[in-house]
Amino acid sequence: MVLSETDLKPLRSLGGFYAMALDTLVAMFKPPFAYREFVLQTWFVARVAVVPTLFMAIPFTVLVVFTLNVLLTEFGATDFSGTGAAGAAVTEIGPIVTVLVVAGTGATAMCADLGARTIREELDALRVMGVDPVHRLVVPRVLAATLVAVSLVALVTFVGLIGSFGFAVFVQHVTPGAFVAGLTLFTGLPEILLGLVKGALFGTAAALIACYKGMSVRRGPQGVGNAVNETVVYAFIALFVINIIATAVYYASVK
Repeated sequence: MVLSETDLKPLRSLGGFYAMALDTLVAMFKPPFAYREFVLQTWFVARVAVVPTLFMAIPFTVLVVFTLNVLLTEFGATDFSGTGAAGAAVTEIGPIVTVLVVAGTGATAMCADLGARTIREELDALRVMGVDPVHRLVVPRVLAATLVAVSLVALVTFVGLIGSFGFAVFVQHVTPGAFVAGLTLFTGLPEILLGLVKGALFGTAAALIACYKGMSVRRGPQGVGNAVNETVVYAFIALFVINIIATAVYYASVK
């Protein structure tokens, strides 16, 4: 059986992505580091992502707390409301909300920027001058997205817990002391580290996907639009795959 060009395209795209990811990993340790580009990209991703992330964190956490408290009320165990809120916010809601916004704002902007440079043949010009586009453009963007994602996970977790505390105490009449006491019942340093690691993996994956799709754009401006749409879809798929694997590895290692 002979595979056609259409059948081989997904395999070639997957191979090209892994090749660029490995090149990025190697280029991170090659001097000189593009500090200016790193600072600019960090500021840009943080500026476009922080407000939407915070606005999404509160309703996500409140929804989980509301549903959980309804169930706990049936069993007369509302004192464990803080336990559920902490577990959900630290290990799941914080990382997921962060990457949804980072992928939907920062990663798409990275893809559009690199896609525009690609169709203007700026990347080819860099290669002709002996400048590696991966080292000069991809590495700062990947590191910037990773740093911002980790920072936002911590911020989203904090804001989400405050929002869930206010909703549980003032709307569902949970005892404040019991809510606070339950926060650390099943959630400690290992769970916090798990959330931060998830955020770092999500941010890195979203940035790598965005950079690859931007640098592999074809067919002019229409290709840039298609690449941006594909970046969002693939980033969300990677989010759920990485989340399942990271959670499974964590609980398997704990046991």
